[in-house]
Amino acid sequence: MKNISILGSTGSIGTQTLDVVRNNKEKFNILGLSANNNIDLLEKQIEEFHPIAVAVMNEEKAIELKKRLGGKKTEVLHGIKGLISIATLSQVHLVVTSVVGMIGLIPTLEAIKNKKDIALANKETLVTAGKIVMEEAKKNNVAILPVDSEHSAIFQCLKGYNLKDIKRIILTASGGPFRGLHRSDLENVSVKEALKHPKWNMGRKISIDSATLMNKGLEVIEAKWLFDVDLEQIDVVVHPQSIIHSMVEYKDSSILAQMGHPDMRVPIQFALTYPDRVKRDEKKLDFFELGSLTFEKPDLDTFPCLNLAYEALKIGGSLPTVLNAANEVLVELFLQEKIGFYHIPKGIQKAMEKHDVIHNLDVHKIIEIDHATREFVKNLL
Repeated sequence: MKNISILGSTGSIGTQTLDVVRNNKEKFNILGLSANNNIDLLEKQIEEFHPIAVAVMNEEKAIELKKRLGGKKTEVLHGIKGLISIATLSQVHLVVTSVVGMIGLIPTLEAIKNKKDIALANKETLVTAGKIVMEEAKKNNVAILPVDSEHSAIFQCLKGYNLKDIKRIILTASGGPFRGLHRSDLENVSVKEALKHPKWNMGRKISIDSATLMNKGLEVIEAKWLFDVDLEQIDVVVHPQSIIHSMVEYKDSSILAQMGHPDMRVPIQFALTYPDRVKRDEKKLDFFELGSLTFEKPDLDTFPCLNLAYEALKIGGSLPTVLNAANEVLVELFLQEKIGFYHIPKGIQKAMEKHDVIHNLDVHKIIEIDHATREFVKNLL
């Protein structure tokens, strides 16, 4: 039986991970859970899965949860220290990192240093500190198992092949809720419209990232570190049906694709059960019902965030950290209806232009740059 901790158990990926565990009770044991402040759902998860410890980022909510649990054995922790404790529980084999944002970096690194395998759903960890994280994983003989559908697809297409044989990686994108529209159509879009993803059921932040195509930009940076490829080897193709989750082209021009219904529980389960595959009772993919699969070039004029991510990766160093930090602040402001849709790429571009890139980075410097960028963007607006 595999012992698991889930960082971000009340979010979209976290709850779907627990769905997978629920359907494979004989294979998994939940030892640790964490939430930001949704203690109502976390309390229900504690009742069902009986973890030995949980963490709540909000200290007041943690105190309230502890009172609710009364004499139950589950230990309640709080803050970043609590998150680290959940990630480093001695009996845990695998840590699912599904918290949203930069907050996931330190707990993930600490889990790796404690030789825990990582099921990675937190893009920001590799976007901001990819080199450091992958080197630490290699040093500690830790597996980084991608949970994103696109990176899971690539990971599956690479099994049994030499990374040196890769010609290019082809990341597919649904195009988000605004595919086919132009700048003039999007100047005054609402938060509600931006949250309506046509294919995937996701959290609010990642839904906005999908609407701006920043999500795909972050995935490009993540792919560079996960699969040790250059920017020139990564292409993005808009595939609105979301049936092909990504592809790998080899040096002999053969292309392998991983396909399936758009359901995040498939890549989650693969990461949890790897290297095994476990049966799932789901509707089979009917090619006759699909009829056709289509592909388009991404519209970089309408969706400049993808171009900004390309630029950040090309220059490298601390610039991806700036890109990510600015995006996190601006997306949150958009969700609060304090700024418009195109303020997001404009603010990111200004933050990148004002930043003096540093190439010799450690974690402390990355966190410092992250904080400084957030302050810059807030002051800018």
